[in-house]
Amino acid sequence: MKTTVTFEDVEAAANRLRGIAHRTPVVTSRTLDGRLGAKVHLKCENLQRAGAFKFRGAYNAVSRLSPEERGSGVLTYSSGNHAQAIALASRLLGTTATIVMPENAPLAKRRATEGYGARVVTYDPAKERREEVATRLRQQGGAILIPPYDHADVIAGQGTTALELVEDVSDLDVLVVCCGGGGLLSGCALVARRLRPGCRVVGVEPETADDATRSFRTGVLHTVDNPVTIADGARTPSLGTLTFPLVRQNVDDMVTVSDDELVRAMRFAWERLKLVVEPTGVLGLAAALHGRVPVAGKRVGVILTGGNVDLDDALELFRRAAGEAPAD
Repeated sequence: MKTTVTFEDVEAAANRLRGIAHRTPVVTSRTLDGRLGAKVHLKCENLQRAGAFKFRGAYNAVSRLSPEERGSGVLTYSSGNHAQAIALASRLLGTTATIVMPENAPLAKRRATEGYGARVVTYDPAKERREEVATRLRQQGGAILIPPYDHADVIAGQGTTALELVEDVSDLDVLVVCCGGGGLLSGCALVARRLRPGCRVVGVEPETADDATRSFRTGVLHTVDNPVTIADGARTPSLGTLTFPLVRQNVDDMVTVSDDELVRAMRFAWERLKLVVEPTGVLGLAAALHGRVPVAGKRVGVILTGGNVDLDDALELFRRAAGEAPAD
């Protein structure tokens, strides 16, 4: 397995994904621009195949397997978006997928994963680590493990998100990217450094899952254990052996947002932008809306990372926040 990722790897991934992944639209909003005093460009990966940017990395990684490896099947662990992406990519490329998912994963994501033909194995995150469950399954069946973020081909695939954005929008001053395990952030930062070296790259995490932020600031890898946050896609324990150095080398800053701020950003996206985005998907938008990233007077790129949201859960979040001031 490769131990580093380059801009050239991202370009190669873009060639593999051409005609397979959606080239997702970039959306603007006069309301959003007026509120922030900036020109904001939203890269809508909530409209990607399988509902999230994760399809890019998953397809790129599975497509790189040999026929013999595909014959063994693919294995991964994920709370939902990478699960769906691996399931769909495996179906498209003629292999099977086994997904380790926490028992508390959003039901909509589990149903979609199974709908793409994958076998789902659940576990209790309070009692087991997903990596241990995956290792046990791999020993039993010999499937090829494609982890959700700490994998060179996954990172390269995710980086194509920013590659499209900077091709569509010239001269970005700031690029705001959500961060769980750092695969998307690492790949996008590589692209920005090569094509827009003056662009400031900022990663965003939930307040209660701030391991990457602490790691970025200290230079020492920090971890979190099952953080409580509505951003289920960012409940990762730490950055990986590949993503940690890439984030340190290519990212300019890391910030955090609260769950309440995520709910308000979701509501803004749904009501004013007419875009269904999940809690993890609005990490970057929440950071811009609530002043965590200085954007006034700048051209800003924000990646909306996914739209795989359980509608009942989302409506309950909105109901709980009903007594707060309107998002706009």
